[in-house]
Amino acid sequence: MKFDALYNPYPSRRSVVYARNGMVATSQALAAQAGLAILRKGGNAVDAAVATAVCLTVVEPTSNGIGGDAFALVWVKDKLYGLNASGPAPTALSPETVRRQGHKVMPNNGWLPVTVPGAPAAWGALVERFGRLTLPEIMAPAIEYAAKGFPVSPIHSLQWEEGFKRFSNADGAEFKYWFDTFAPQGHAPRAGEIWSSSDHAATLQLLAESKTAAFYQGELADKIVSFAQKSGGFIRESDLAGFRPEWVEPIHINYRGYDIWEIPPNGHGLITLMALNILKGFTFTNKESVETYHKQFEAMKLAFADGLAHIADPRKMRVSVEDLLSDSFAAERRKLIGSQALQPMPVTPPKGGTVYLATADAEGNMVSYIQSNYMGFGSGLVVPNTGIALHNRGCNFSLDPSHPNCLEPGKKPYHTIIPGFMTQNGRAVGPFGVMGAFVQPQGHLQMVMNTIDFQLNPQAALDAPRWQWTSGKTILVENQFPEAIAEALVRRGHDIGRTVGNISMGRGQIIWRDEHGVLAGGTEPRTDGTAAAW
Repeated sequence: MKFDALYNPYPSRRSVVYARNGMVATSQALAAQAGLAILRKGGNAVDAAVATAVCLTVVEPTSNGIGGDAFALVWVKDKLYGLNASGPAPTALSPETVRRQGHKVMPNNGWLPVTVPGAPAAWGALVERFGRLTLPEIMAPAIEYAAKGFPVSPIHSLQWEEGFKRFSNADGAEFKYWFDTFAPQGHAPRAGEIWSSSDHAATLQLLAESKTAAFYQGELADKIVSFAQKSGGFIRESDLAGFRPEWVEPIHINYRGYDIWEIPPNGHGLITLMALNILKGFTFTNKESVETYHKQFEAMKLAFADGLAHIADPRKMRVSVEDLLSDSFAAERRKLIGSQALQPMPVTPPKGGTVYLATADAEGNMVSYIQSNYMGFGSGLVVPNTGIALHNRGCNFSLDPSHPNCLEPGKKPYHTIIPGFMTQNGRAVGPFGVMGAFVQPQGHLQMVMNTIDFQLNPQAALDAPRWQWTSGKTILVENQFPEAIAEALVRRGHDIGRTVGNISMGRGQIIWRDEHGVLAGGTEPRTDGTAAAW
């Protein structure tokens, strides 16, 4: 794959970044620099990924935290490995429990949507299997930022304010600890304002020294369970002690000579692959055309309809991944795409809160990593005196007993965070990802097609105007989306809306490696990130 630095037809405040020794791309500059420092210290891409991920819990707590989940695709010695570090529902939680509390669907706040957090276990598992440095070395930058403080970046200050408003309306004394931790001055920190958390620093130090075991058995586990028991939560000692992250076989399809890889369910990267399987039956020569966008929209809607019907904890799925990715199934779905917009199964996706990062080193190792608290700060619950913000991934469970994603004790929910990876002829091209809940499979599809079909360099692939299907025939497009094309799509039956801001379109990162070992990185223009290179 060639990377033409001059080929970026879209206005951008960034240019593609080149390097040979290493690269870290993520949504917060301080976190990217933390990962790069680990590379320069002698760590590999896995060490850098963990350092960046841990640092992001401090410098971008608006999107992730210690109490979240994580997934990773890791390329080491010419092989791709998958890690699923998403946690199950507590064994004490059932649909009946939820209904008894007056809910007809899973709520977003409080204890009911809190599943066992997997992110700390992911850090430990990655370093234990592939790392070169120790966890205390790797986590040192994050601990220092938490203890000494850092100036909050602009986009994240806006997201912090959104969290402040959201939890100001939450009902319950258990939400007090969010404000103690994230708004100790009585307001969300503004851009440039220093925020620190000694509790967060102490927790990270304990996790580093215990190789993350303290979160699941020991002092931190005791604090989590005590808080749950005092405030109506469901997590117990056995839920935490019994959790293990899972090494899984990544799934893929071949798209025009490139293998596109995703994590298998319970993540919904499968949706990206189903949509690409449909689209590979068409030929695209012009990105900015009505026909291109129309077919992309229709393929994505069909893939989401199937994904939302079937994706769940893999132990509970009733249709196999192999069947959903078969060429015959794609051909049948492709036949449904005509000249007018289809009406798929209805769904109203919520907004997301996630961080994505990509790393690469001089040895050829590369990591695609994503972790999240969901919907910004997650459940709104912070374990007292720890800085641990608990996620709310369980809100994606169904309460319909006929659905494969129905809540059950010990079951993992449908999960929106997905890392992506691209290879060609058994060689790594590199990691890519777009954070943002139900935007993520759509962002992955657009990144892949921007790269392969339309030959955009990594920064251009991220700068290009993005679109998002939300429900029915409704498609949201960014303000810079061509007006003439939008009008033509309306005539084809699409309900086209404009986004108020660009953050809702997700935030992505890309690192590609060419046949000479040169790295080319792009970073999301819609957030505060950077591609740090060496």
